[in-house]
This record gives sequence, C-alpha cells and structure tokens, in this order.
Amino acid sequence: MSYLTAIKQVTARANSLPLDEMMLQTTVLNTKNIAEFPEFATSGAYINGFFLEGAAWELGRGAEQGYLQEMILKELHPELPVMHVTAVTSAEFVEVGMYECPVYMTTMRGPTCVFTAGLKMESEDSDPKKWILAGCALLMSPE
Repeated sequence: MSYLTAIKQVTARANSLPLDEMMLQTTVLNTKNIAEFPEFATSGAYINGFFLEGAAWELGRGAEQGYLQEMILKELHPELPVMHVTAVTSAEFVEVGMYECPVYMTTMRGPTCVFTAGLKMESEDSDPKKWILAGCALLMSPE
C-alpha cells in the first residue's frame, strides 16, 4: 500500500497537484514477461505477479489492451499480465468499461484488501455486476 501511495505522491509533486485528488489508474499490458521492460516506467510503475480469481484475462492484439473474460475450466488462478499503475487526477480517471477489482494479499480476502484495480471489461456496455457476482478479484498469492 505504501508503494502505491508513493506513486501518487511522486506524480502529485512532479505536477504540482494536490495529493487528495490523485487516483490510481491501472493498465494491463499484453505480456507476462517482465524482462520486456528493462527500464523503469517514466510515470508510475510496472507491477507483476497478480493472479485472477473468478475470471480469466484475454490478451489484446498489438497496442489494444486485453479484457476480462469468463473463467477457463480447471484454471483456478490464472496469472495476470504485467500491470502499469499510474496516478491521475480524479478528473482524468477513466471509469467507463472498467470493473473496480479488489486486490487481496491472500485467498482469505477479508482484511487483506490492498487497493482497487480498474480492469477493462469486454466493452463499455458490459455490466460490472457480472464480475461482482462471479467473485472476481486479484490475488498477490494464489494460495
């Protein structure tokens, strides 16, 4: 949590913005290989090692971002590709077509919630209630 707060603080200071207006914007990239990012991100941070529960991830093609899809049978905790987390102002924050997915440390959930990541749904008309009822969440540890 402190790492994510630092992303907001650095962005707010660099752009002379109030910290209380900053929000975390997540973009799931199209690769699971962290070695494809030899440099640090110019803004925010690249984060990997998240696992999905209650859903799967469809990789995008080219520069197009992937999206949530139905779970694949017998694949309980598929690994999410590398995520780029940046800080934006609340006016720039994109909510349309996104599922506000809770991120937990373990499968126990409960008080282990760290933050909420915006994951892209198949279309802007998709209903986030589908993913809420499926129990979709991101986990830092699959067990």
